[in-house]
Amino acid sequence: MTAETTGEATDERLRRWRLVLGGQGGDGTGCALSGQDAAMDRTLEALYGAGGGTGPGGAAAATARGGSPGSGPRAAGLGGSAPQVARWLGDIRRYFPTSVVQVMQRDAIDRLGLSALLLEPEMLEAVEADVHLVGTLLSLNKAMPETTKTTARAVVRKVVDDLEKQLATRTRATLTGALDRTARTSRPRHRDIDWDRTIRANLKNYLPEHRTVVPERLIGYGRAAHGVKKDVILCIDQSGSMAASVVYASVFGAVLASMRSLATRLVVFDTAVVDLTEELDDPVDVLFGTQLGGGTDINRALAYCQSQISRPADTVVVLISDLYEGGIRDEMLGRVAAMKASGVQFVALLALSDEGAPAYDREHAAALAALGAPAFACTPDLFPDVMAAAIEKRQLPIPDKEL
Repeated sequence: MTAETTGEATDERLRRWRLVLGGQGGDGTGCALSGQDAAMDRTLEALYGAGGGTGPGGAAAATARGGSPGSGPRAAGLGGSAPQVARWLGDIRRYFPTSVVQVMQRDAIDRLGLSALLLEPEMLEAVEADVHLVGTLLSLNKAMPETTKTTARAVVRKVVDDLEKQLATRTRATLTGALDRTARTSRPRHRDIDWDRTIRANLKNYLPEHRTVVPERLIGYGRAAHGVKKDVILCIDQSGSMAASVVYASVFGAVLASMRSLATRLVVFDTAVVDLTEELDDPVDVLFGTQLGGGTDINRALAYCQSQISRPADTVVVLISDLYEGGIRDEMLGRVAAMKASGVQFVALLALSDEGAPAYDREHAAALAALGAPAFACTPDLFPDVMAAAIEKRQLPIPDKEL
């Protein structure tokens, strides 16, 4: 490596550190920015600089780039000006990739208290839509003026359509296979023979001289009948911390509802219970039928779900909740025990998102595990496999065994 190459590498490291640290007096880089780098730095300073704390979380915003609250001569921020925010949203989309843009938007909403600006149509048209933005919009739904609702639905529609394209094909394929495997037949077509189970069932008919097994009894996958084979109840906690889970569950609910072999019911709850099954043909309608925030009464929600079960042995109940129960704890656990005793497959998910497990009630999670219903966080990619395992009544693919 030449001295020139070494110098270029050092300059690049200093440039990156300068962008990270924000250029406040003590950054120690001695690096000056110009052109696009300077413009990029201004967009970062507006959110993470010392003056970025004009709204809630300002102190945290100041320290995020290496400064201290109120330190440094420079001041920045997005203030409460919609045009200024719109320009900033355009700038970050110009300088950063989509994944970074989504993180910065989320930070701007959380740190600078910009939620109110999302009630303006021009703001919604400027943002990069993602699951977290949808969750924020849903939490603002009741305060949203009519002039904004059309734009908000368009934003939510885009995210939902993108998610459905990503998730639908694999979900249908995985669950169709699981449903087929639950319908074994002893007179299968050749292409439907389950050779592994057939060979194991006929090992007694092994002919050493021919080194082969004579399959007197064939075992195969039954073709899915046109009638309903399994009932699925999605029971979703709509407290504020579960926003991303509500979005994903609504999309999966619509996908499951489109499968003729499944009868899918979708129930959302806080301290009240709302059955949104009639809206399942359009997950956007489902989402706007939710009301994020409020208390939690899991017991009441499970009581309603329990009342809807007519075929326990063919029913899968999926509870998606952080398990912070505001209702009657012992009754809640008793309902889970009763459902499992009747043959219901009960699945408890602490979250259905890519974020991992949120804060959750560990005592309730341990109590459910003791009943044979371990609670765990589930990513959207894993959800089809979890449902397939529940349908086939086999062990769930739990990613974290400690839960």
